[in-house]
Amino acid sequence: MGHLYEDQKIKNRVKRLQGQIQAIDQALMQPDSSCIEVLQQVAAVKGAVNGLMNELIEAHLRHHVLKPHSEFDEAELAEFLKLLKRYG
Repeated sequence: MGHLYEDQKIKNRVKRLQGQIQAIDQALMQPDSSCIEVLQQVAAVKGAVNGLMNELIEAHLRHHVLKPHSEFDEAELAEFLKLLKRYG
């Protein structure tokens, strides 16, 4: 996936994840942090990781499976990606 270094959307997702994980680390260092607060932050990270995975799969499909200039059904691809996001 050498093309990913150019993908600002994916870079932004990773940076957001880094910030969320740092927030969890900081919350764990605070004696007054509630378990619910930490669990909510972990749930946010889980959702962000799933979103990142979906972006990476879509990038892989577009750059390696569906070769540029080949014919494919954009609507079918959109439906597949929607299904993947629902169950992925």
